[in-house]
Amino acid sequence: MKPIYVTEPSLPPLEEFLPYLQQIWDSKQLTNGGPFHQQLEQALCDYLGVQHISLFTNATVALITALQALRITGEVITTPYSFVATAHSLLWTGVKPVFVDVDPVTLNLDPANIEAAITPQTTAIMPVHCYGHPCDVERIQQIADTYGLKVIYDAAHAFGVETATGSILNHGDLSVLSFHATKVFNTFEGGAIICPDAKTKRRIDHLKNFGFVDEVTVVAPGINGKMSEFNAALGLAQLKEIESAIGKRQQIDARYRAAFADVAGIHCVPGAGELVANYAYFPIRVQPGYPISRDALYQKLRDQDIYGRRYFYPLISDFPMYRGLPSAAPALLPRASLASSQVICLPIYPTLTEEQQDRIIAIVRED
Repeated sequence: MKPIYVTEPSLPPLEEFLPYLQQIWDSKQLTNGGPFHQQLEQALCDYLGVQHISLFTNATVALITALQALRITGEVITTPYSFVATAHSLLWTGVKPVFVDVDPVTLNLDPANIEAAITPQTTAIMPVHCYGHPCDVERIQQIADTYGLKVIYDAAHAFGVETATGSILNHGDLSVLSFHATKVFNTFEGGAIICPDAKTKRRIDHLKNFGFVDEVTVVAPGINGKMSEFNAALGLAQLKEIESAIGKRQQIDARYRAAFADVAGIHCVPGAGELVANYAYFPIRVQPGYPISRDALYQKLRDQDIYGRRYFYPLISDFPMYRGLPSAAPALLPRASLASSQVICLPIYPTLTEEQQDRIIAIVRED
């Protein structure tokens, strides 16, 4: 029986993608802001409801460039409950991560814990819209404004997510998207920075292209973070299918929630007030009252070739390069630690069949 993984990349029909390849072969333009790159930037601005976007080779390079663009130094307050790239981007730019605990319901950075972590060295806050559920952006911005801090959102999970004020990507100084193969929208590999104005976008575009302004002018110690024409072309093809893909994810989400509603000890992580969700992940918490532990259920699923993921275990703060930091002490992060011991993300992707869903549901329900 075919293994079921936590996700499976969505891809357009190959015959629809081949004409894009033909255009690339004809033009011989593979990178450096070619026609597909420019078209995808505009198409994403239109779809996402944002003003400016700069495409990148991946989201990690985008995070690093966002920190450079805002000249972030010293300390940055962030979450331990995320993928390691969030904190790694800080270390790569010589910045010290300061971890604070998460909200017990949304598992996003808890604004109530931010102020106590601010020191004279703090220059920014880097929250994560965990599982695509929006952070409390208003409270975070109030704190940032009070203390003169920048806000960079790791929005890797939050493609297309909207609240009452529109796109969640328009909050903070910058937001960073991931277009990795595991994401709702993918370009094989890729990422982007959402920019609030044309001046900031110009600076970011310079930074991602070695700092070049023209053939003989270099204005900053930039990096090579450009998205290729191949990836941009795939993104254009993917956008045609995105609404259908998210709709199928929504159906699976609803099916899971209905199936687990009466299962003692299984708690489906709720949304965080978003008006438009993307159903990027389906996390459940295995709590007291369920007959076996989270790790036992994880193994039981694996024994049936179903590969859920313990997103996020271990916590970032538990890894060797972080656990020596004062803010990484488990006693300071009880809610993140508890979530890390309870959560499994179940498989969810557009081509997950009802038969496959039923297999997963039966194992979790112990039917």
